[in-house]
Amino acid sequence: MKVSVLKRLTGLLSCVLLLSTACSKDDYYVDGGLADPIFEGSIMQYLESKPVQFDTIVQIIKLSGLEEQFQSDEFTFFAPSDENIKNLIGALDRGGVNASLYYLGRDTIKTLADVDSVIWRKYLERYMFTGKNKLMDYPQIDFSLLNIYPGQNYYSFSGQVCNIGVVYNDAEGKDGESSIKYMGYRQLHISYIPDVSFPTSWVTVRVASSDIQPTNGVVHVLDYTNGVFGFLYTDVEHDILESKRK
Repeated sequence: MKVSVLKRLTGLLSCVLLLSTACSKDDYYVDGGLADPIFEGSIMQYLESKPVQFDTIVQIIKLSGLEEQFQSDEFTFFAPSDENIKNLIGALDRGGVNASLYYLGRDTIKTLADVDSVIWRKYLERYMFTGKNKLMDYPQIDFSLLNIYPGQNYYSFSGQVCNIGVVYNDAEGKDGESSIKYMGYRQLHISYIPDVSFPTSWVTVRVASSDIQPTNGVVHVLDYTNGVFGFLYTDVEHDILESKRK
């Protein structure tokens, strides 16, 4: 009889421990704020540690001759993803630069090294900015009220102008219908400005993950569904097509 009671108590204790562990894990995954933003390594090492997202980006960094900067220089990097490169190059039957090259009778891109390293460097530098800037270091932007909350313009390493700002989203009211202005979650946005004399021509991309902090800078990972490599597809395509002239 005592053995049976002991077994029941032991089983009950095991269930309590299992449930408490499960709750702890759930809490961690639900509250993204518990994730550690600090990465003990360089920006280059961070990108190399995420091959699913950045394997191709790592390759073009090396091809462009920027590897040393990503290892040691201090800067903020708005990181595009491999998917953006894949969509840029494309397939012959689905659009992209390769389809244009094929139509023009020029050599298509079979490996990343088939693109001039100067081109890779030029467009990677559009995503690189001086200093270590986290989300909290950028001003508010409201795309419907730019005269009040305009974000701020910054020069990238390539000399191009980008506006960077934080959107303060609205929070849902207790009644589930009304909203509280600017009291919701905050999301960083970067907008490439092809011509500063035409401010409405911005090309805006959301940041999916912000404030990743390697030892030599800050990385903000861009939403790959919301942009193309180089921000403006026609710019990159033009440079690659010109480089492939016979």
